[in-house]
Amino acid sequence: MHKGTIAKKLFYAFVTIMIVLVFNYILFRVLPGDPLAMMMRNPKATPEMIEGIKHFYGLDQPWHIQFFTYFKNMFAGDFGTSFVFKAPVIQVVAGRILPTVLLVGLAEIIAILVGIVIGVLAAWKRGTRLDVGTLGFSLITYSVPTFWLGMIMIVIFCVGLHLFPTSGMFTPGKSFISTGAMLHDLVKHMVLPVLTMSLVLIGEYALTMRNTLIDVLSEDYITTARAKGFRERYVLTKHALPNAMLPMITIIAINFGFIVAGAIQVETIFSWPGLGRLMYEALSARDYPLLQGIFLLVTVCVIVANVLADITYAYIDPRVKN
Repeated sequence: MHKGTIAKKLFYAFVTIMIVLVFNYILFRVLPGDPLAMMMRNPKATPEMIEGIKHFYGLDQPWHIQFFTYFKNMFAGDFGTSFVFKAPVIQVVAGRILPTVLLVGLAEIIAILVGIVIGVLAAWKRGTRLDVGTLGFSLITYSVPTFWLGMIMIVIFCVGLHLFPTSGMFTPGKSFISTGAMLHDLVKHMVLPVLTMSLVLIGEYALTMRNTLIDVLSEDYITTARAKGFRERYVLTKHALPNAMLPMITIIAINFGFIVAGAIQVETIFSWPGLGRLMYEALSARDYPLLQGIFLLVTVCVIVANVLADITYAYIDPRVKN
């Protein structure tokens, strides 16, 4: 890919982020509910106290002044102060990034590896019982709502079998005598959330890989490779699989972009202290600065992931020039 093409993509990414900044400001101010009412639940609050809170958060300014202040602060790296946590948004968000990356990142890695293997086997053995079984499994897992699957996991493995804890990242109030004991407790809390997310993603990746690989296996160059006497496994791994990976790159890049956002449903059901749970809490409290910070972070990650996917496309497939 030429440097000019990369520069053009970066420019478009910058323009997209600017549009998102405007949309980000408007979106969370047209939501129903009054953030000031959420903050001032004290019935004894005086008008002076209310005005002081408005002035502190800049809510007493006209909308256009708030808009320009918002843009200026964003470019300065100041995302404001959270209404709920009474702390800088960057500080609040930074404290939740690691749990989300740990949870969703592990689920993504498992889903990519298992999903690609299942998709390849299903396409290679198309029409067999293996294909029908894996296709049915993928359709079911891809269609199941994440929140429902999470609740079923809790009912079976927590309430019924008592194998895993129901919520949190660590056991509350527990003192760990060693790092190994702490990691053991962390793994026990991670199993069900990771399994829930992985199953849904596995279905998506397996279906995409299967359908793409079936199309590739019907191409003329695959027929030519088989006619030359190459073994089926060689044709699959050296000719078909690299071309079938192109659509997978896009899906994987987009999903990796959403790692920073986390899975709101999974983190809420399992009370996992990540960005997904934080977004739910901020939305419930109409915490505009916190919502804007999370939304912008997610957007930037998705855009960067897409740009990297486009660049990777050009290196994997020389036919992609622009």
